[in-house]
Amino acid sequence: MGEAAFVDLLDPDEEALTRAAPGELVPADVWQALRPPGDARPRIVARTGYVSAVLLVGVEVPEEDRIYYQEVDLIAFADHLVLVRKSPPDGEPFDTTPVHESCRPGDPPGHVVGVLLDTVAERYLELVDALDGEIGELEDDLEHESAREVGRRIADLRHDILRIRKTLTPTRDAVRRLVDGRINEEAGRDVITHEGEMKLADVYDKLLRATESLDFARDSVASARDYHQSLVANQQNEVMKRLAVVASLLLLPTFIVGVYGQNFDHMPELHWYLGYLFSWLVIVATTIGQLVFFRWKRWL
Repeated sequence: MGEAAFVDLLDPDEEALTRAAPGELVPADVWQALRPPGDARPRIVARTGYVSAVLLVGVEVPEEDRIYYQEVDLIAFADHLVLVRKSPPDGEPFDTTPVHESCRPGDPPGHVVGVLLDTVAERYLELVDALDGEIGELEDDLEHESAREVGRRIADLRHDILRIRKTLTPTRDAVRRLVDGRINEEAGRDVITHEGEMKLADVYDKLLRATESLDFARDSVASARDYHQSLVANQQNEVMKRLAVVASLLLLPTFIVGVYGQNFDHMPELHWYLGYLFSWLVIVATTIGQLVFFRWKRWL
């Protein structure tokens, strides 16, 4: 038993979970609490006499440029709370120290649930802020990094935003069911007290703010992607323009050489002593004239 009114379990087995729960649990909740961490969906479900919840918290690893998720399952009775934390294969388990420090011995489980969800909401706000920082760095590097690297970073950010949205949105919706009292009605008892519902209203506001910030981040990434595509298109246009200039520079010399390469008998330049030099002068003059014209048009 921790300082607050709940049992905090890390990767428990079935015996430890059954011993910690004061009443009989639905088999689906037992299975969910004991299964290895995976692609679980955040949810809060009312059972007869208790509430079961699955929470996911995203954690950014800036050094490795990745995000992993911590799973926390809770089973809340009117006078007892069981918290199950799972160790992710690529990171650390959820840290409940802020929850223990914010709760006092004897606090009702509903209050502890509010503190826990508030901690989760704060973590989501921090995650979205970190995402905004990465987007800002990307926007600063758009004109300096290679197109391939920028494209990779944009794809990674879009993937992270979509995955965060898949966990943040159902978490927000689940908290909404706690705030409006539907969970208590479905459970048949006041698992979440009125004070707890007031606390959860603040949690819902934070999750709503995180969702709005995530939508803004998605729009920013979309704008960065469009700007990046326009830069790539402009670079390609510049390349095509230079290739067209090179082709034009070679066109007139090719024409001149082709004319004098016909070898007709009645071409006076073929029998002229300075004919070879004359052809070169024509080629050089036309080439220089084209270069001057292209520079005047700022095509080069």
